[in-house]
Amino acid sequence: MKRTAIINGRVVTPYRVFEGATVLFEDGKIVDIVRGECCTEGCDIIDAKGQIVAPGFIDIHTHGAGNYDFMDCSVEAFLGAAEMHAKHGTTTLLPTATTGSHDIMKAMFAYFKEAKEKNTRGATLYGMHLEGPYFSYEQRGAQDPRFIKNPDPKEYLEFLSMSDDIVRWSVAPELPGAMALGRELDRRGIVASVAHTDGLYSDVEDARENGYHLLTHFYSGMSTVRRINAYRFAGVIEAGYCMDDMYVEIIADGCHLPAELLKMIYKIKGPARIALVTDSMRAAGMPEGPLYALGNKDEGTKCIVEDGVAKLQDRTAFAGSVATTDRLVRTMRNVADVPLVDAVRMMTVTPATILGISDRKGILAPEKDADIVIFDDRIHVSRTIIGGRTVYSD
Repeated sequence: MKRTAIINGRVVTPYRVFEGATVLFEDGKIVDIVRGECCTEGCDIIDAKGQIVAPGFIDIHTHGAGNYDFMDCSVEAFLGAAEMHAKHGTTTLLPTATTGSHDIMKAMFAYFKEAKEKNTRGATLYGMHLEGPYFSYEQRGAQDPRFIKNPDPKEYLEFLSMSDDIVRWSVAPELPGAMALGRELDRRGIVASVAHTDGLYSDVEDARENGYHLLTHFYSGMSTVRRINAYRFAGVIEAGYCMDDMYVEIIADGCHLPAELLKMIYKIKGPARIALVTDSMRAAGMPEGPLYALGNKDEGTKCIVEDGVAKLQDRTAFAGSVATTDRLVRTMRNVADVPLVDAVRMMTVTPATILGISDRKGILAPEKDADIVIFDDRIHVSRTIIGGRTVYSD
């Protein structure tokens, strides 16, 4: 590829903003970030026109977008959702499976592998995130109760043998067999995450010692302080706050968590331990109103979309979000009063660190991947660049 220069931009790093800086990239990699005068002779020029130039957004928990769910089990679903997310600044994502049938899970592995090779216009399909089926029934939320179960070594070892694309697995740690699963995931370098759990603080302590380092959609589908035989016991939420080395992900769509909780999480955990995630279902980027399925289009849970969020039909719980990553950054800045640098950090380098890919993604610096998003002060995305190639421009 010819060398390209992004000029007249406000370049965001994890710690500061460079005004009027130039980003140079070539052959899919960043060559340099130049402050002040820069020779761009012979370069292709992208004029940022004073807009913000940031690392591409990394979404480690999404179920789909554009009326596609990754569990629809088709190459079209993977590619369509990835393309919709790229239009909103996402350059890397983890397609996420909800709790579903054994056959659909196996089919998803095969279609992911094919889609990953054919993907040219959407966010990079880095690896798969299995959300379930090993969850607490009481904290199931919108997960399909028909498929919830305890960890079964025969089943999860079969899944792990079938696909080398699994990079994350969310599990309730209080279930019998969850610690053995955590150790197996940790041994394979797969991110083990605590989710849909009715466990106690002590269960998270056990989990941390057995490979779990992340809490899935903090506050959603997890326990807090409760009484047992008149005594109070701390829950998973309290563990998330007290354990300094535990990462948390939050659905910062302005619906799942109010401003007060967003501010408290940010104040206590800090941007280095918080990843913003969409947890988006197929209705992301689509009109509100009609029924959408969370999960497979035929077997999934039917949901209604209203008030900027997806809900179960009886409105007793949310059913994922309809957010895109630009909305998460916008919410953290405008609703939670978080500095833009930190909002971007939670959408880039922190999720990259959780996945163990911060050596090449999540930061604008020499030798990193040229995954770049350009947006204005309203956090409206004007251009998305993946591997040095523009995949979206308004």
